[in-house]
Amino acid sequence: MSHRTNYSVAAQESLTFFESELFKQVQLSGIFSDSKTFADAIPRRPIKEIIALYQTETKHVAAFNLAEFVEQHFTLPENNEIIVEDSSADIEQQINALWQHLAKPADSGDASSLLPLNHPYVVPGGRFREIYYWDSYFTAQGLIVAKQAALAKSMLDNFVDLQANYGCIPNGNRSYYLSRSQPPILGLLVDLLLPEQQQTEEFLAQYIVAIEREYHFWMQGSEQLTAHYSEHRRVVRMPNGCVLNRYWDDQATPRPESYREDIELAHQSHVTCHTDFYRNIRAACESGWDFSSRWLSDSQSLASICTTRIIPVDLNSLLYKTEMLLASYYRALNETVNSANYLKKAEIRRQAMLGYLWCDNSGYFFDYHLDTHRQTKVKSLAGVLPLFVDLVSEAQALRVAEAVEQDFLQPGGLVTTLVASHQQWDAPNGWAPLQWFAVQGLLNYRHDHLAETVIERWQATVAHYFNDSGKLMEKYNVCQPDIVAGGGEYNVQEGFGWTNGVYQAFAHLSRHVQ
Repeated sequence: MSHRTNYSVAAQESLTFFESELFKQVQLSGIFSDSKTFADAIPRRPIKEIIALYQTETKHVAAFNLAEFVEQHFTLPENNEIIVEDSSADIEQQINALWQHLAKPADSGDASSLLPLNHPYVVPGGRFREIYYWDSYFTAQGLIVAKQAALAKSMLDNFVDLQANYGCIPNGNRSYYLSRSQPPILGLLVDLLLPEQQQTEEFLAQYIVAIEREYHFWMQGSEQLTAHYSEHRRVVRMPNGCVLNRYWDDQATPRPESYREDIELAHQSHVTCHTDFYRNIRAACESGWDFSSRWLSDSQSLASICTTRIIPVDLNSLLYKTEMLLASYYRALNETVNSANYLKKAEIRRQAMLGYLWCDNSGYFFDYHLDTHRQTKVKSLAGVLPLFVDLVSEAQALRVAEAVEQDFLQPGGLVTTLVASHQQWDAPNGWAPLQWFAVQGLLNYRHDHLAETVIERWQATVAHYFNDSGKLMEKYNVCQPDIVAGGGEYNVQEGFGWTNGVYQAFAHLSRHVQ
């Protein structure tokens, strides 16, 4: 694991456990249908002692039972079903109640994979028992509407603490997430909370260093790139000399939280290079779109995953926004040289994105494939992010809006891609964060009617399912809203942080737009 020496003792012990024979055998045994269960287990005694006992008993106990050994030495996490306590509650009342169910106090710390946080936070729900990075931006939208801005700020503070302790903001506060991040939303979270502050200059001064550190995390190695050494971790020097970004993971091994699943897929698919396969799987998790035809050479085969060979529209849009926010914040703090520097970086990225990711024939943004030296054919809602970050002209925004209406708008909201596959970030599914990005992008360019249509259809889908089941879900089938969403590595989860947040934010937005 890269930079492991910088990790806490507890995190290092957890990562060492994931490499042990005990961990691997339990994960491969099929004792747990979801590999994340054991990755989140809490040892009842020091992990070194448990490993030593395992080694002794497997050699000397004739009737050794692995499942009984696990039960004896580990406390297993539970997936607590979230049940509507008041069957007469409307959806907004239920969401406000859910914030209490999904909120966790500051962690006391244990010997599990959990990276303890110093402040309260909100988890998504279901199997997701920890904070998740990009989820939290959408959760925070709802918390602010629900007048819980202090809780949203405590989540921001947790991310800054994680960054200070581990060198990046990980996918989530688990040790097995330390090798990757998620779409960079720290600046967006600061910007969201800024209007809630009385002392805005002090607030910016407090968090601008963290935003800049995140930017440097994504840009690490960019200054060393040359025409002959054009790729390093998350940065790629493009043929015209500019630098764009990709998703990455510092590890190229099976994910501990999906250990059996990764190994089985690698063997069943007969991939030629297991390390590339594992890194690409992990990089897709950093994207938040795990998994999607965006990352596949063959849209129907997860084995063809090639995430690190893709320059993504959404990631570069968010980094452009980070550059623009840093320019704005430094200007507000009267640091004009730094402000001008980030404005220049943003303009260079904008021109690069228009050159490599904009397709004038289609009037839309596409990801770019580094090996084919052309844009991919997958049309996805990632293409609306340039509108969300104010990167395009009015004419380009009009063409994107037309594509959104003609290609993506479905009875239940916006579909994620136009590809029907077995992956959850494809048709027929829709996701709350993508509805948010699209609506805000459309509003930025005054396509208000289409934005309102998206809001109405998405809200109706979420409310319809809630009225039938009493549940709010992680994702929805927007092509046939009466059918439960599927696809992916696990069953659709309930809770659910970003769905709750976007629903409340859309309801608030609609009241004020009307």
